[in-house]
Amino acid sequence: MSLDRRSFKVGIIAGVFLITGVVAGIVFSSRLGWLPSAASSPTEAAATMAPAVSGPTPPNFVAVVKAVMPAVVNISTRRTVRSQGGDVPSQFQDDPFFRQFFGDEFFHRFQMPRERRESSLGSGVIVDSSGYIITNNHVVAKADEIKVLLNDKREFTGKVVGTDPKSDIAIVKINAKDLPVIPWGDSDKLDVGEYVLAIGNPFGLNQTVTQGIVSAVGRANVGIADYEDFIQTDAAINPGNSGGALVNSRGQLVGINTAIFSRSGGYMGIGFAVPSNMTRSVMDSLIKTGKVVRGWLGVSIQEVTPDLAKQFGMKESRGALVSEVIPDSPAAAAGIQSGDIITAFNGKAVDSPSTLRNTVAQTLVGKSVKVEVLRDKKPVTMDVKISEQPKDIAQAEGDTAQGDGKDTALAGIEVRNLTPDIAHQLGLPPGTAGVVIAGVEQGSAAEEAGLQEGDVIMQINRQPVRNIGDFKRLAGKLSKKDSTLLLINRQGRKLFIAIRP
Repeated sequence: MSLDRRSFKVGIIAGVFLITGVVAGIVFSSRLGWLPSAASSPTEAAATMAPAVSGPTPPNFVAVVKAVMPAVVNISTRRTVRSQGGDVPSQFQDDPFFRQFFGDEFFHRFQMPRERRESSLGSGVIVDSSGYIITNNHVVAKADEIKVLLNDKREFTGKVVGTDPKSDIAIVKINAKDLPVIPWGDSDKLDVGEYVLAIGNPFGLNQTVTQGIVSAVGRANVGIADYEDFIQTDAAINPGNSGGALVNSRGQLVGINTAIFSRSGGYMGIGFAVPSNMTRSVMDSLIKTGKVVRGWLGVSIQEVTPDLAKQFGMKESRGALVSEVIPDSPAAAAGIQSGDIITAFNGKAVDSPSTLRNTVAQTLVGKSVKVEVLRDKKPVTMDVKISEQPKDIAQAEGDTAQGDGKDTALAGIEVRNLTPDIAHQLGLPPGTAGVVIAGVEQGSAAEEAGLQEGDVIMQINRQPVRNIGDFKRLAGKLSKKDSTLLLINRQGRKLFIAIRP
Protein backbone atom coordinates (compact mmCIF):
# COMPACT_ATOMS: atom_id res chain seq x y z
CA MET A 1 0.00 0.00 0.00
CA SER A 2 2.88 2.37 0.83
CA LEU A 3 4.38 1.54 -2.57
CA ASP A 4 1.20 2.62 -4.31
CA ARG A 5 1.09 5.92 -2.39
CA ARG A 6 4.72 6.61 -3.14
CA SER A 7 4.13 5.92 -6.85
CA PHE A 8 1.13 8.18 -6.78
CA LYS A 9 3.16 11.04 -5.24
CA VAL A 10 5.94 10.56 -7.76
CA GLY A 11 3.40 10.67 -10.59
CA ILE A 12 1.93 13.94 -9.32
CA ILE A 13 5.38 15.55 -9.00
CA ALA A 14 6.36 14.38 -12.51
CA GLY A 15 3.12 15.76 -13.94
CA VAL A 16 3.72 19.13 -12.31
CA PHE A 17 7.24 19.34 -13.77
CA LEU A 18 5.89 18.30 -17.23
CA ILE A 19 3.21 20.99 -17.25
CA THR A 20 5.65 23.58 -15.98
CA GLY A 21 8.13 22.67 -18.71
CA VAL A 22 5.52 22.93 -21.46
CA VAL A 23 4.34 26.35 -20.24
CA ALA A 24 7.91 27.59 -19.96
CA GLY A 25 8.67 26.31 -23.43
CA ILE A 26 5.68 28.12 -24.91
CA VAL A 27 6.61 31.39 -23.19
CA PHE A 28 10.26 31.08 -24.24
CA SER A 29 9.29 30.25 -27.83
CA SER A 30 6.86 33.16 -27.97
CA ARG A 31 9.55 35.59 -26.83
CA LEU A 32 11.92 34.28 -29.50
CA GLY A 33 9.24 34.76 -32.16
CA TRP A 34 8.80 31.06 -32.89
CA LEU A 35 5.10 31.07 -32.03
CA PRO A 36 2.40 33.71 -32.39
CA SER A 37 1.48 35.74 -29.34
CA ALA A 38 -1.59 34.89 -27.35
CA ALA A 39 -3.45 37.72 -29.05
CA SER A 40 -3.13 35.95 -32.46
CA SER A 41 -6.24 34.34 -33.88
CA PRO A 42 -6.22 30.61 -34.82
CA THR A 43 -6.09 31.56 -38.49
CA GLU A 44 -3.15 33.90 -37.94
CA ALA A 45 -1.36 31.27 -35.89
CA ALA A 46 -1.78 28.65 -38.61
CA ALA A 47 -0.54 31.07 -41.22
CA THR A 48 2.49 31.91 -39.13
CA MET A 49 3.36 28.28 -38.41
CA ALA A 50 2.88 27.05 -42.02
CA PRO A 51 3.22 29.92 -44.49
CA ALA A 52 1.52 29.30 -47.85
CA VAL A 53 3.66 28.89 -50.95
CA SER A 54 3.03 31.80 -53.27
CA GLY A 55 2.02 30.95 -56.81
CA PRO A 56 -0.59 31.47 -59.53
CA THR A 57 -4.24 30.94 -58.74
CA PRO A 58 -5.50 27.60 -60.11
CA PRO A 59 -7.46 28.08 -63.34
CA ASN A 60 -11.24 28.02 -63.39
CA PHE A 61 -11.70 24.66 -65.10
CA VAL A 62 -15.49 24.89 -64.87
CA ALA A 63 -15.56 27.98 -67.08
CA VAL A 64 -13.06 26.43 -69.51
CA VAL A 65 -15.08 23.22 -69.87
CA LYS A 66 -18.33 25.09 -70.44
CA ALA A 67 -16.67 27.11 -73.19
CA VAL A 68 -15.01 24.28 -75.12
CA MET A 69 -17.25 21.26 -74.51
CA PRO A 70 -19.79 22.09 -77.26
CA ALA A 71 -17.02 21.92 -79.90
CA VAL A 72 -15.99 18.33 -79.06
CA VAL A 73 -17.97 15.69 -80.96
CA ASN A 74 -18.48 11.94 -80.96
CA ILE A 75 -17.45 10.14 -84.16
CA SER A 76 -18.74 6.63 -84.88
CA THR A 77 -17.71 4.68 -87.95
CA ARG A 78 -18.72 1.50 -89.69
CA ARG A 79 -16.96 -0.52 -92.32
CA THR A 80 -17.46 -3.78 -94.15
CA VAL A 81 -14.71 -6.36 -93.73
CA ARG A 82 -14.51 -9.14 -96.29
CA SER A 83 -12.77 -12.39 -95.45
CA GLN A 84 -12.39 -15.70 -97.22
CA GLY A 85 -14.68 -18.45 -96.02
CA GLY A 86 -13.38 -21.35 -94.00
CA ASP A 87 -11.83 -24.23 -95.83
CA VAL A 88 -13.24 -27.72 -95.71
CA PRO A 89 -10.58 -30.29 -94.80
CA SER A 90 -9.08 -31.79 -97.96
CA GLN A 91 -9.90 -35.37 -96.94
CA PHE A 92 -13.61 -34.47 -97.11
CA GLN A 93 -13.34 -32.52 -100.37
CA ASP A 94 -11.63 -35.42 -102.14
CA ASP A 95 -13.91 -38.10 -100.74
CA PRO A 96 -16.51 -39.09 -103.39
CA PHE A 97 -18.94 -40.27 -100.70
CA PHE A 98 -19.07 -36.85 -99.01
CA ARG A 99 -19.39 -35.04 -102.34
CA GLN A 100 -22.24 -37.30 -103.40
CA PHE A 101 -23.98 -36.95 -100.05
CA PHE A 102 -23.61 -33.17 -99.56
CA GLY A 103 -23.29 -32.03 -103.18
CA ASP A 104 -20.81 -29.59 -104.73
CA GLU A 105 -22.88 -26.57 -103.63
CA PHE A 106 -22.26 -27.39 -99.98
CA PHE A 107 -18.48 -27.28 -100.42
CA HIS A 108 -18.73 -24.14 -102.55
CA ARG A 109 -20.33 -22.25 -99.65
CA PHE A 110 -17.24 -22.65 -97.53
CA GLN A 111 -15.08 -21.05 -100.23
CA MET A 112 -17.27 -17.95 -100.75
CA PRO A 113 -16.05 -14.65 -99.24
CA ARG A 114 -17.85 -13.61 -96.09
CA GLU A 115 -18.68 -10.10 -94.93
CA ARG A 116 -19.02 -8.66 -91.47
CA ARG A 117 -19.66 -5.16 -90.18
CA GLU A 118 -17.21 -3.51 -87.80
CA SER A 119 -17.91 -0.35 -85.82
CA SER A 120 -15.67 1.91 -83.77
CA LEU A 121 -15.91 5.07 -81.71
CA GLY A 122 -13.68 8.12 -81.52
CA SER A 123 -13.75 11.85 -80.99
CA GLY A 124 -13.34 15.00 -83.03
CA VAL A 125 -12.93 18.76 -82.63
CA ILE A 126 -14.87 21.43 -84.52
CA VAL A 127 -12.35 24.05 -85.67
CA ASP A 128 -14.47 25.89 -88.23
CA SER A 129 -18.07 27.03 -87.79
CA SER A 130 -18.91 25.82 -91.32
CA GLY A 131 -18.44 22.18 -90.28
CA TYR A 132 -14.77 21.22 -90.53
CA ILE A 133 -13.76 18.72 -87.86
CA ILE A 134 -10.30 17.45 -86.95
CA THR A 135 -9.82 13.87 -85.81
CA ASN A 136 -7.26 11.07 -86.12
CA ASN A 137 -6.68 9.21 -89.34
CA HIS A 138 -6.98 5.88 -87.54
CA VAL A 139 -10.47 6.86 -86.35
CA VAL A 140 -11.90 7.17 -89.88
CA ALA A 141 -9.52 5.00 -91.93
CA LYS A 142 -11.34 2.66 -94.36
CA ALA A 143 -14.73 3.71 -92.96
CA ASP A 144 -17.79 3.16 -95.15
CA GLU A 145 -19.99 5.32 -92.94
CA ILE A 146 -19.18 8.19 -90.57
CA LYS A 147 -21.67 9.59 -88.06
CA VAL A 148 -20.95 12.75 -86.07
CA LEU A 149 -22.89 13.37 -82.85
CA LEU A 150 -22.81 16.95 -81.56
CA ASN A 151 -23.01 18.12 -78.00
CA ASP A 152 -26.62 19.22 -78.54
CA LYS A 153 -27.55 15.64 -79.66
CA ARG A 154 -27.82 16.49 -83.36
CA GLU A 155 -26.36 13.84 -85.64
CA PHE A 156 -24.79 14.38 -89.07
CA THR A 157 -23.21 12.22 -91.73
CA GLY A 158 -19.53 13.05 -92.08
CA LYS A 159 -17.45 13.13 -95.25
CA VAL A 160 -13.68 12.73 -95.26
CA VAL A 161 -12.01 15.78 -96.82
CA GLY A 162 -8.50 14.39 -96.55
CA THR A 163 -6.26 12.20 -94.45
CA ASP A 164 -2.59 12.20 -93.55
CA PRO A 165 -1.45 8.84 -92.14
CA LYS A 166 2.08 10.21 -91.62
CA SER A 167 0.85 12.51 -88.84
CA ASP A 168 -2.34 10.50 -88.06
CA ILE A 169 -4.56 13.51 -88.79
CA ALA A 170 -7.81 13.53 -90.78
CA ILE A 171 -10.35 16.23 -91.68
CA VAL A 172 -14.08 15.44 -91.72
CA LYS A 173 -16.79 17.80 -93.01
CA ILE A 174 -20.45 17.89 -92.00
CA ASN A 175 -23.22 19.90 -93.65
CA ALA A 176 -23.90 22.43 -90.91
CA LYS A 177 -23.22 26.06 -90.10
CA ASP A 178 -22.82 28.39 -87.13
CA LEU A 179 -21.20 25.63 -85.12
CA PRO A 180 -19.27 26.24 -81.88
CA VAL A 181 -15.48 26.11 -82.25
CA ILE A 182 -12.40 25.93 -80.03
CA PRO A 183 -9.87 28.72 -80.59
CA TRP A 184 -6.38 27.68 -81.64
CA GLY A 185 -3.50 27.81 -79.17
CA ASP A 186 0.23 28.00 -79.87
CA SER A 187 1.64 24.57 -78.98
CA ASP A 188 5.20 25.90 -79.28
CA LYS A 189 4.58 27.96 -76.14
CA LEU A 190 3.51 25.01 -73.98
CA ASP A 191 5.59 24.49 -70.87
CA VAL A 192 6.18 21.24 -69.02
CA GLY A 193 4.05 21.31 -65.88
CA GLU A 194 1.29 23.42 -67.44
CA TYR A 195 -2.32 22.42 -66.76
CA VAL A 196 -4.22 20.74 -69.64
CA LEU A 197 -7.63 19.13 -70.10
CA ALA A 198 -8.37 16.12 -72.32
CA ILE A 199 -11.92 16.08 -73.66
CA GLY A 200 -13.45 13.23 -75.63
CA ASN A 201 -15.54 10.09 -75.55
CA PRO A 202 -13.57 7.28 -73.86
CA PHE A 203 -15.30 3.90 -74.12
CA GLY A 204 -18.29 5.71 -75.65
CA LEU A 205 -18.85 7.85 -72.54
CA ASN A 206 -19.70 11.11 -74.27
CA GLN A 207 -18.27 14.46 -73.18
CA THR A 208 -15.77 13.18 -70.63
CA VAL A 209 -13.20 15.59 -69.18
CA THR A 210 -9.92 14.63 -67.52
CA GLN A 211 -7.28 16.96 -66.11
CA GLY A 212 -3.50 16.70 -65.89
CA ILE A 213 -0.30 18.47 -66.78
CA VAL A 214 2.08 18.56 -69.72
CA SER A 215 4.56 15.82 -68.88
CA ALA A 216 6.90 16.46 -71.82
CA VAL A 217 7.00 18.11 -75.24
CA GLY A 218 8.68 17.17 -78.49
CA ARG A 219 8.34 13.42 -77.99
CA ALA A 220 9.57 11.58 -81.08
CA ASN A 221 10.54 8.02 -82.06
CA VAL A 222 7.48 6.70 -80.25
CA GLY A 223 6.54 4.52 -83.22
CA ILE A 224 3.00 5.85 -83.71
CA ALA A 225 3.39 7.98 -86.85
CA ASP A 226 6.05 8.96 -89.38
CA TYR A 227 6.10 12.58 -88.21
CA GLU A 228 6.15 12.73 -84.42
CA ASP A 229 6.43 15.78 -82.21
CA PHE A 230 4.03 14.66 -79.50
CA ILE A 231 2.85 16.44 -76.40
CA GLN A 232 3.01 13.94 -73.53
CA THR A 233 0.42 14.33 -70.77
CA ASP A 234 -0.78 12.48 -67.71
CA ALA A 235 -4.38 13.55 -68.28
CA ALA A 236 -6.34 10.29 -68.52
CA ILE A 237 -6.72 9.21 -72.15
CA ASN A 238 -8.44 5.94 -73.06
CA PRO A 239 -9.81 4.19 -76.17
CA GLY A 240 -12.40 6.52 -77.66
CA ASN A 241 -10.45 9.67 -76.75
CA SER A 242 -8.60 9.50 -80.08
CA GLY A 243 -9.23 12.67 -82.06
CA GLY A 244 -10.41 14.61 -79.02
CA ALA A 245 -9.22 17.97 -77.75
CA LEU A 246 -6.29 18.77 -75.52
CA VAL A 247 -6.84 22.32 -74.27
CA ASN A 248 -4.83 24.60 -72.01
CA SER A 249 -6.10 26.52 -68.98
CA ARG A 250 -7.21 29.37 -71.27
CA GLY A 251 -9.51 27.11 -73.27
CA GLN A 252 -7.30 27.03 -76.37
CA LEU A 253 -6.73 23.94 -78.52
CA VAL A 254 -3.09 22.89 -78.10
CA GLY A 255 -3.28 19.29 -79.29
CA ILE A 256 -5.28 16.39 -80.71
CA ASN A 257 -5.28 13.35 -78.42
CA THR A 258 -3.89 10.44 -80.41
CA ALA A 259 -2.52 7.50 -78.45
CA ILE A 260 -1.53 6.08 -75.09
CA PHE A 261 1.35 4.03 -73.79
CA SER A 262 -0.17 1.01 -72.11
CA ARG A 263 0.56 -2.61 -71.28
CA SER A 264 -3.04 -3.23 -70.25
CA GLY A 265 -4.93 -1.49 -73.06
CA GLY A 266 -6.12 1.25 -70.70
CA TYR A 267 -4.79 4.41 -69.10
CA MET A 268 -1.38 4.12 -67.41
CA GLY A 269 -0.48 7.77 -66.99
CA ILE A 270 1.13 8.39 -70.39
CA GLY A 271 -0.82 9.85 -73.29
CA PHE A 272 0.26 11.54 -76.51
CA ALA A 273 -1.28 14.38 -78.51
CA VAL A 274 -0.36 15.85 -81.91
CA PRO A 275 0.56 19.52 -81.26
CA SER A 276 -1.83 22.13 -82.57
CA ASN A 277 0.74 23.85 -84.79
CA MET A 278 1.44 20.65 -86.70
CA THR A 279 -2.27 19.83 -86.82
CA ARG A 280 -3.19 23.24 -88.22
CA SER A 281 -0.53 23.02 -90.92
CA VAL A 282 -1.78 19.59 -92.01
CA MET A 283 -5.40 20.76 -91.93
CA ASP A 284 -4.77 23.84 -94.08
CA SER A 285 -2.92 21.74 -96.66
CA LEU A 286 -5.62 19.05 -96.79
CA ILE A 287 -8.44 21.57 -97.19
CA LYS A 288 -6.66 23.61 -99.88
CA THR A 289 -5.04 20.86 -101.95
CA GLY A 290 -6.54 17.55 -100.75
CA LYS A 291 -3.04 16.38 -99.78
CA VAL A 292 -0.23 17.39 -97.45
CA VAL A 293 2.55 19.32 -99.15
CA ARG A 294 5.69 19.06 -97.06
CA GLY A 295 8.89 21.00 -97.32
CA TRP A 296 12.13 19.24 -98.27
CA LEU A 297 15.74 20.05 -97.47
CA GLY A 298 17.43 17.05 -99.09
CA VAL A 299 19.76 15.66 -96.43
CA SER A 300 20.20 12.42 -94.54
CA ILE A 301 20.68 13.23 -90.88
CA GLN A 302 21.56 11.44 -87.67
CA GLU A 303 21.72 12.09 -83.96
CA VAL A 304 24.69 13.85 -82.41
CA THR A 305 25.91 11.46 -79.72
CA PRO A 306 28.20 12.61 -76.89
CA ASP A 307 31.17 11.00 -78.64
CA LEU A 308 30.36 12.72 -81.92
CA ALA A 309 29.80 16.03 -80.17
CA LYS A 310 33.28 15.79 -78.69
CA GLN A 311 34.80 15.00 -82.09
CA PHE A 312 33.06 18.00 -83.68
CA GLY A 313 34.02 20.38 -80.89
CA MET A 314 30.59 20.76 -79.32
CA LYS A 315 29.95 21.06 -75.60
CA GLU A 316 26.41 19.65 -75.87
CA SER A 317 24.88 16.73 -77.78
CA ARG A 318 22.39 18.67 -79.86
CA GLY A 319 21.64 19.43 -83.48
CA ALA A 320 21.40 17.15 -86.52
CA LEU A 321 24.53 15.73 -88.14
CA VAL A 322 24.39 15.69 -91.96
CA SER A 323 25.60 12.29 -93.13
CA GLU A 324 24.65 12.77 -96.79
CA VAL A 325 23.51 15.57 -99.08
CA ILE A 326 21.23 14.49 -101.92
CA PRO A 327 22.32 15.83 -105.32
CA ASP A 328 20.20 18.59 -106.89
CA SER A 329 18.46 19.22 -103.57
CA PRO A 330 17.91 22.57 -101.80
CA ALA A 331 20.68 21.64 -99.35
CA ALA A 332 23.13 20.94 -102.18
CA ALA A 333 22.26 24.22 -103.91
CA ALA A 334 22.84 26.16 -100.68
CA GLY A 335 26.21 24.54 -100.03
CA ILE A 336 25.39 22.31 -97.06
CA GLN A 337 28.01 19.57 -96.77
CA SER A 338 28.31 16.12 -95.26
CA GLY A 339 29.70 16.53 -91.76
CA ASP A 340 27.87 19.80 -91.08
CA ILE A 341 25.88 19.90 -87.86
CA ILE A 342 22.64 21.84 -88.33
CA THR A 343 22.05 23.80 -85.11
CA ALA A 344 19.25 26.16 -86.15
CA PHE A 345 16.63 26.31 -88.90
CA ASN A 346 14.62 29.43 -89.70
CA GLY A 347 15.51 30.94 -86.33
CA LYS A 348 14.48 27.85 -84.35
CA ALA A 349 17.05 25.83 -82.45
CA VAL A 350 17.52 22.26 -83.67
CA ASP A 351 17.80 19.90 -80.70
CA SER A 352 17.57 16.60 -82.56
CA PRO A 353 17.06 15.10 -86.04
CA SER A 354 13.33 14.76 -85.39
CA THR A 355 13.07 18.46 -84.54
CA LEU A 356 14.70 19.39 -87.86
CA ARG A 357 12.60 16.91 -89.83
CA ASN A 358 9.31 18.20 -88.43
CA THR A 359 10.28 21.86 -88.82
CA VAL A 360 11.36 21.42 -92.44
CA ALA A 361 8.19 19.49 -93.27
CA GLN A 362 6.01 22.36 -91.99
CA THR A 363 7.95 25.03 -93.90
CA LEU A 364 6.15 26.55 -96.90
CA VAL A 365 7.44 25.35 -100.25
CA GLY A 366 9.41 28.09 -101.98
CA LYS A 367 10.27 29.91 -98.77
CA SER A 368 13.89 30.97 -98.21
CA VAL A 369 15.13 30.33 -94.68
CA LYS A 370 18.41 30.75 -92.83
CA VAL A 371 20.15 27.56 -91.77
CA GLU A 372 22.90 27.68 -89.16
CA VAL A 373 25.50 24.91 -89.15
CA LEU A 374 28.67 24.07 -87.33
CA ARG A 375 31.45 23.30 -89.82
CA ASP A 376 35.00 22.54 -88.72
CA LYS A 377 34.08 23.86 -85.26
CA LYS A 378 33.04 27.23 -86.74
CA PRO A 379 29.47 28.57 -87.17
CA VAL A 380 28.30 29.11 -90.74
CA THR A 381 24.97 30.61 -91.86
CA MET A 382 23.46 30.11 -95.31
CA ASP A 383 20.17 30.73 -97.10
CA VAL A 384 18.18 27.72 -98.31
CA LYS A 385 15.11 27.76 -100.55
CA ILE A 386 12.81 24.92 -99.51
CA SER A 387 11.21 22.78 -102.22
CA GLU A 388 8.41 20.20 -102.17
CA GLN A 389 9.27 16.76 -100.89
CA PRO A 390 9.60 14.36 -103.85
CA LYS A 391 7.33 11.34 -103.76
CA ASP A 392 10.03 8.77 -104.49
CA ILE A 393 12.09 9.75 -101.45
CA ALA A 394 9.34 10.95 -99.12
CA GLN A 395 10.53 8.45 -96.55
CA ALA A 396 14.28 8.81 -97.06
CA GLU A 397 14.75 11.00 -94.01
CA GLY A 398 13.00 8.50 -91.70
CA ASP A 399 14.73 6.74 -88.84
CA THR A 400 12.95 3.38 -89.08
CA ALA A 401 11.26 1.25 -91.72
CA GLN A 402 9.54 -2.08 -92.14
CA GLY A 403 9.60 -4.53 -95.02
CA ASP A 404 6.96 -3.52 -97.57
CA GLY A 405 4.18 -5.90 -98.46
CA LYS A 406 2.73 -8.78 -96.46
CA ASP A 407 4.04 -11.52 -98.73
CA THR A 408 7.43 -10.26 -99.91
CA ALA A 409 10.72 -11.73 -98.76
CA LEU A 410 11.45 -8.72 -96.51
CA ALA A 411 8.08 -8.75 -94.74
CA GLY A 412 8.36 -9.10 -90.99
CA ILE A 413 11.59 -7.19 -90.39
CA GLU A 414 12.10 -3.72 -88.95
CA VAL A 415 15.29 -1.78 -89.66
CA ARG A 416 16.92 1.43 -88.44
CA ASN A 417 19.63 3.69 -89.81
CA LEU A 418 23.07 2.49 -88.75
CA THR A 419 24.52 5.36 -86.74
CA PRO A 420 28.20 5.43 -85.68
CA ASP A 421 27.08 4.86 -82.09
CA ILE A 422 25.10 1.73 -83.00
CA ALA A 423 27.96 0.49 -85.18
CA HIS A 424 30.33 0.90 -82.23
CA GLN A 425 27.97 -1.04 -79.95
CA LEU A 426 27.81 -3.85 -82.52
CA GLY A 427 31.58 -3.95 -82.77
CA LEU A 428 31.63 -2.85 -86.41
CA PRO A 429 34.51 -0.84 -87.88
CA PRO A 430 34.07 2.91 -88.54
CA GLY A 431 32.54 3.68 -91.93
CA THR A 432 30.34 0.56 -92.06
CA ALA A 433 27.25 1.40 -94.14
CA GLY A 434 23.82 -0.19 -94.12
CA VAL A 435 20.68 -0.53 -92.00
CA VAL A 436 20.54 -2.51 -88.79
CA ILE A 437 17.75 -5.02 -88.14
CA ALA A 438 15.83 -3.94 -85.03
CA GLY A 439 13.21 -6.70 -85.09
CA VAL A 440 12.32 -9.95 -86.86
CA GLU A 441 8.75 -11.22 -86.75
CA GLN A 442 8.34 -14.75 -85.53
CA GLY A 443 7.35 -17.19 -88.26
CA SER A 444 8.32 -14.81 -91.06
CA ALA A 445 10.40 -15.81 -94.07
CA ALA A 446 13.18 -13.59 -92.75
CA GLU A 447 13.32 -15.54 -89.48
CA GLU A 448 13.29 -18.86 -91.29
CA ALA A 449 16.22 -17.70 -93.41
CA GLY A 450 18.21 -16.94 -90.26
CA LEU A 451 18.12 -13.14 -90.02
CA GLN A 452 18.69 -11.83 -86.51
CA GLU A 453 18.40 -8.58 -84.61
CA GLY A 454 21.68 -6.71 -84.91
CA ASP A 455 22.41 -7.94 -88.44
CA VAL A 456 23.37 -5.08 -90.76
CA ILE A 457 21.90 -5.25 -94.27
CA MET A 458 24.54 -3.96 -96.71
CA GLN A 459 23.01 -5.07 -100.02
CA ILE A 460 19.64 -6.13 -101.43
CA ASN A 461 19.96 -8.14 -104.64
CA ARG A 462 23.54 -6.86 -105.12
CA GLN A 463 22.39 -3.22 -104.80
CA PRO A 464 24.00 -1.14 -102.01
CA VAL A 465 21.94 -0.16 -98.98
CA ARG A 466 23.34 2.92 -97.26
CA ASN A 467 20.30 4.16 -95.35
CA ILE A 468 16.56 3.84 -94.83
CA GLY A 469 15.86 5.51 -98.16
CA ASP A 470 17.83 2.88 -100.09
CA PHE A 471 16.15 0.08 -98.12
CA LYS A 472 12.64 1.33 -98.85
CA ARG A 473 13.37 2.00 -102.50
CA LEU A 474 14.77 -1.49 -103.11
CA ALA A 475 12.21 -3.24 -100.92
CA GLY A 476 9.42 -1.51 -102.80
CA LYS A 477 10.54 -3.10 -106.07
CA LEU A 478 10.13 -6.66 -104.76
CA SER A 479 7.14 -8.72 -105.83
CA LYS A 480 5.42 -11.38 -103.78
CA LYS A 481 7.21 -14.16 -105.67
CA ASP A 482 10.74 -12.73 -105.69
CA SER A 483 13.47 -14.50 -103.78
CA THR A 484 15.84 -11.95 -102.31
CA LEU A 485 19.58 -12.08 -101.83
CA LEU A 486 20.96 -10.08 -98.90
CA LEU A 487 24.53 -9.28 -97.98
CA ILE A 488 24.69 -8.76 -94.24
CA ASN A 489 27.34 -7.93 -91.70
CA ARG A 490 27.01 -9.99 -88.52
CA GLN A 491 29.45 -8.95 -85.81
CA GLY A 492 32.08 -8.05 -88.39
CA ARG A 493 31.56 -11.14 -90.56
CA LYS A 494 29.92 -10.72 -93.99
CA LEU A 495 27.32 -13.27 -95.07
CA PHE A 496 25.01 -13.78 -98.05
CA ILE A 497 21.49 -14.87 -97.09
CA ALA A 498 18.75 -15.86 -99.54
CA ILE A 499 15.13 -15.37 -98.47
CA ARG A 500 12.12 -16.98 -100.12
CA PRO A 501 8.75 -15.26 -99.57
